Amino acid sequence: MGAEPTECVPEQPARSRVRRWWAWTPLLGLGIGVLAGVVLRIVGHSGVADLVWAAVTVVALLPAAWSMLRSLWHRHFGVDVIAVLALAGALGVGEYLAGAVIAVMLATGQSLESYAQRRATRDLRALLARAPRTARRRGPDGGIEVVPLDRVAVADRLLVGPGDVVPVDGTVDEAATLDESVVTGESRLAQRAAGEAVASGVVNAGAGFGMRATKTAGQSTYAGIVRLAQEATARKAPMVRLADRYAAAFVPFTLVLAGLGWLLSGDVVRAVAVLVVATPCPLLLATPIAIVSGLSRVARRGVLVRDGSALELLGRARTLLVDKTGTLTVGRPRAAETVVAPGGDRDEVLRLAASVEQLSPHVLATALVRQARDRGLTLTEPTGVTEEPGRGVSGRVGGRLVRVGQFTGELPEWADRARVRTELAGWSAVWVSDDGGPLGAVLLEDPVRPDARRTVRRLRAAGLGRIVMVTGDQPATAAQVAAAVGVDDVLARCTPQEKVARVRAEADRAVTVMVGDGVNDAPALAEAHVGVAMGATGANASADVADAVLTVDRLDRLADAVEIARYARRIAVQSATVGMGLAVLAMLVAAAGRLPPVAGAFLQEGIDVLVILNALRALGGGLRRRDVPPPTRELLARYAGEHQAVRDVLAGLRDTADLVATDPGSSRCLPAVRETHHRLTEQVLPHEAAEERQLYPELASPLGSGEATSTMSRAHVEIRRQVDLLGAQLAQTEDGRLRPDQLPDLLATLYGLDAVLRLHLAQEEEEFFSLDPSDSAPARG
Repeated sequence: MGAEPTECVPEQPARSRVRRWWAWTPLLGLGIGVLAGVVLRIVGHSGVADLVWAAVTVVALLPAAWSMLRSLWHRHFGVDVIAVLALAGALGVGEYLAGAVIAVMLATGQSLESYAQRRATRDLRALLARAPRTARRRGPDGGIEVVPLDRVAVADRLLVGPGDVVPVDGTVDEAATLDESVVTGESRLAQRAAGEAVASGVVNAGAGFGMRATKTAGQSTYAGIVRLAQEATARKAPMVRLADRYAAAFVPFTLVLAGLGWLLSGDVVRAVAVLVVATPCPLLLATPIAIVSGLSRVARRGVLVRDGSALELLGRARTLLVDKTGTLTVGRPRAAETVVAPGGDRDEVLRLAASVEQLSPHVLATALVRQARDRGLTLTEPTGVTEEPGRGVSGRVGGRLVRVGQFTGELPEWADRARVRTELAGWSAVWVSDDGGPLGAVLLEDPVRPDARRTVRRLRAAGLGRIVMVTGDQPATAAQVAAAVGVDDVLARCTPQEKVARVRAEADRAVTVMVGDGVNDAPALAEAHVGVAMGATGANASADVADAVLTVDRLDRLADAVEIARYARRIAVQSATVGMGLAVLAMLVAAAGRLPPVAGAFLQEGIDVLVILNALRALGGGLRRRDVPPPTRELLARYAGEHQAVRDVLAGLRDTADLVATDPGSSRCLPAVRETHHRLTEQVLPHEAAEERQLYPELASPLGSGEATSTMSRAHVEIRRQVDLLGAQLAQTEDGRLRPDQLPDLLATLYGLDAVLRLHLAQEEEEFFSLDPSDSAPARG
């Protein structure tokens, strides 16, 4: 027995069909009543026809009046007052057909709203339907037992069978194939290697696998998403703020115009005609349909918004405050580079470090082990492992004592240069040493998300004129990230209290959105008009107070949400404005006595259908981004994977340049330059040529034009020119030595290639590979 849904049981198809038909029953009944009255009138039974129409009017009036009285009891004065007065007025003056048509009009709008809500909330219902309630747990004796989900504890060993829903957050014991579409919106299957994290709620799309729980069910990703989905489906999603703003002016205007028509003419039928054509379906129905449609669309993009009011505010936002760590950056340390002593082996240094760190729970240890496994290195089980808090870990690997962490002795020249470079870049260094001294260092960074800069540009294009980064990090590191992503202002060394104060200050000037992922962000998220939590990796505290949660670990989905919110709000405002404008013209004609109630009712029906159909446009459109076709995504993933090999060449290029700069007379110098040129020629240039020939033409459609890749093509030309120049310089060497007069030009070429290649790789990952939702941008190493 696998994991089963608990929060909500999926409806049976037959029951679901019955409910869908039942939702249209009021409209069908009232419509039949109106047609029956028409038939009776035609055959000469006018009195009976009037009774039927009056009954239809009363059937619609009673629930409308009850709803209005209930709203007034809660001191809420809305546009439903007009609908009630129109129905009552039609009965009072004997315009029974007009009243019946109004009744059908209201029922039509309500049925369309119900249809739109069912369609728009199906994504949220799917989340609830797949919530697991049991898990398979391995017992102490190796047996498997099925236990309720609330009995799963941290560190429990679980088994996830084929087709099962992953019950809690954890790490997989072996390779797994997962369907994450319900949680993230991505249809492509995801592959997870042993030791990688897996979120609850995703479905096992391959063979069964073992996993270790890292969170309880209540703390897991899916539990927070389900809670948010329940709130979103439990609340009515109309655009209350917008409708109320219109109602505040429209209702008094309607009542005054109806009163004037009656007063000046002495004919109460004119007042009823005004009320009939003023029946505000564009406000009662069209605006909620547009907003509910927007809620559905952002849910499909991996963003859950609590209610329509939050979506409306997101659509009006002008300022964005965003946390750095885990939001603009990945939030996990990642190997940026491995430096080694002269003549050392980069892979061997990384292998030794990862072997020792296998047993450490430290986040830096996890980064080292992940990097070694990504590079396919075979790790050795260490012996005699000891850990000194704040200093590092030591242990024997193959009988060799290896220390990983800080290095307290005097650094040799090559290591001191690496230390300075690390400090300038804002990275951290994990030193690897043995009894003879430092062997090398793994330089770790918290990299900027590949899609961060593109997302910031899209947010600006969507109307967010001010973007501020707030972080507790050091000013120098914060400034580097801010420059990389293009924000307007930076607040570094920021405490949670200072974040709250800054959010409050920005919120006083404009509608403000705050994005964060940690517990320390929760107060600021609660203070903003719209708080957005990075729910895929963030803390429960931040998700619980947020108005929206990104269920997929991709910042570009925030831009999707803002664009959809603005589009849905624009459609809602357009529907309300056009509907009310046409209604006002009809009201003026009715007040002048030129539009009888029955004709007015049919005219208003046409206006309502027009604006409701317009509101349904919010179910599509509005996104500036172009979806990437599957073949192009495969190419992006392929070439992104090849970047790791290019970075390996780049690391050797930098080592060669440093060797030429510091020891040009060494016998190792010229062979190192020749080897670098060989690797550039045999690995890098073919990669660039293949991108130019295969990948770039395929990107023309997703990027909008072929010109979008022209800058990258120019970089390819420059890279080839520099490699050819390096070859020409090598051809001028004599007697296996570099001449002193060659050194300036050779160094310029080597360091120039290093700079151009680094910039080019970063630009490709930011501009192109971030288009692929599979997070294909490679880890740096």
